[in-house]
Amino acid sequence: MKKKHVLLIVLSVLVLGVVLLYVAGPVTGPMPLWMSVLPPLVAIVMALLIKEVLSSLFLGVLTGTFLMALYGGASPVGALSGGLLRVVDTYIVGSLFDADHVKIVIFTLLIGGMVKIITVNGGMQGIVRWLSQKARGPRSGQLMTFLMDLCIFFDDYSNTLVVGNTMRPLADKLHVSREKLSYIVDSTSAPVVAVAFITTWIGAELSYIQEGIETIGLEMSSYSVFFHSLAYSFYPFLTLAFVLMIILSGRDFGPMLRAERRARKEGGAVDEVVEKEDRQGHAIDAIIPLLVLVFGTVAGLIATGYDASVWSAEGSGFFSKLSATVGAADSYQALLWSSMLSLLTAILVTIIRGSMKFIPLMESVVDGLKSMLNAVVILTMAWSIALVNKDMHTAEFVSQLLLKWSLSPFLVPSITFVLAALIGFSTGTSWGTMAILYPLILPASWLLCQEQGFAAESAMPIFYNVVASVMAGAVMGDHCSPISDTTIMSSTASRCNHLQHVSTQMPYALTVGGVALLVGVLPVAFGMPSWLAFLMALAVLGLIIRFAGKKV
Repeated sequence: MKKKHVLLIVLSVLVLGVVLLYVAGPVTGPMPLWMSVLPPLVAIVMALLIKEVLSSLFLGVLTGTFLMALYGGASPVGALSGGLLRVVDTYIVGSLFDADHVKIVIFTLLIGGMVKIITVNGGMQGIVRWLSQKARGPRSGQLMTFLMDLCIFFDDYSNTLVVGNTMRPLADKLHVSREKLSYIVDSTSAPVVAVAFITTWIGAELSYIQEGIETIGLEMSSYSVFFHSLAYSFYPFLTLAFVLMIILSGRDFGPMLRAERRARKEGGAVDEVVEKEDRQGHAIDAIIPLLVLVFGTVAGLIATGYDASVWSAEGSGFFSKLSATVGAADSYQALLWSSMLSLLTAILVTIIRGSMKFIPLMESVVDGLKSMLNAVVILTMAWSIALVNKDMHTAEFVSQLLLKWSLSPFLVPSITFVLAALIGFSTGTSWGTMAILYPLILPASWLLCQEQGFAAESAMPIFYNVVASVMAGAVMGDHCSPISDTTIMSSTASRCNHLQHVSTQMPYALTVGGVALLVGVLPVAFGMPSWLAFLMALAVLGLIIRFAGKKV
């Protein structure tokens, strides 16, 4: 079915629905809570049908504003017109009124300017030539991308933008598909950041866990709970292993197999005219700005999170103090500083080395900012629908739906994993999912164990499993969601069609998620050692790749 036909059908249904509501008269009573799932559902279904994410997100936001206005007492026509205005004046403006969102926008734009400079001055081509000596084929090129992802372990935004932009020219040269590049970038960044001790996530994770353990009066530090939960963090660790196994095996399956076979024949780039750079710049023109970005971010995290009392305290090790510092840091501020410094460094390096004249150089900066406009617009709409979800209590409805029954404590980690994945998929945010579920699920799981007579030593493994399942499920849902900010940034940095990235990554994420749930989370809750579950899960993933995957 063509896109225009789908749009006509959708518009016809919307018009018919408004007419029927108008004939039926005013809506009375509070809005049913189940309707809160309609905005993300409309956005996701439309994105999959028409293969265009911006209009799909707009329709999702409009669905939410229409329903809220309708149940707020407006007539159907008034709800439609008023809801249309609220899309802009309340939700788009509201999403950009958030200081952290503005910082992400500016950071993204500055990264775009820096990347454009190191591209036109020949520095990126210099890196590609240097890497080409190490990576002589698709497999080694993918492996190098994976290793670069592991090196930038402290922040997922920096990871996706830096690695995606840096490795894209090499991937094209080695005939690796843009879909595969964005998959490696996306499926490595969040998992490694989620489980590392010193990251921009650790502060949020610890604060969310702290809210939960304070509610139940558990005498443990949030850092200790986080550390113990890593033994149950199946999805992040298995995803990293799966990416590596896919690369080393040279096998793929599903839509990714078709994308890779196409790339081997036609090249890695699709839907884009690749610019051919004539300048034979040196790798140092790009390496210096990239190093400033990486180390500037680390320095910014330490500067904004430094507390003299933490470092003077006795009884804690260096890494514990460093983790506490990064956890207390303002990650967005650090990213702003480092991106601005890296852009200025790129300009200075280019001028000093005489790679470009000043006016063309500044024009390139503007072109780089423009190149990120599409990502900024999509991010803004994704934040807008997340704001609609918050106002309509979407996550609360899903949580209540799955947790209102009395369950066996052994099943709670598995249900938590599925619940977190659903919320992460619907809202497109791992952080938002964790913020909602940790204070809700942690007390619920602990109290359920107490009500059914579990001793503390029996309840703690289930509790740690639940802690890990919230984070793991959130990351999985984020990987599958077309409205996820990191998914959008990964496809943007890799210059891959966003919905092609989602459609090729989703089968892999669902495969790992299914194995993590059935071989890891569930049996470990019933008493299987976690190390044995990890080994079994790795074996199952290897068999899936061997028998379902085919050589590219």
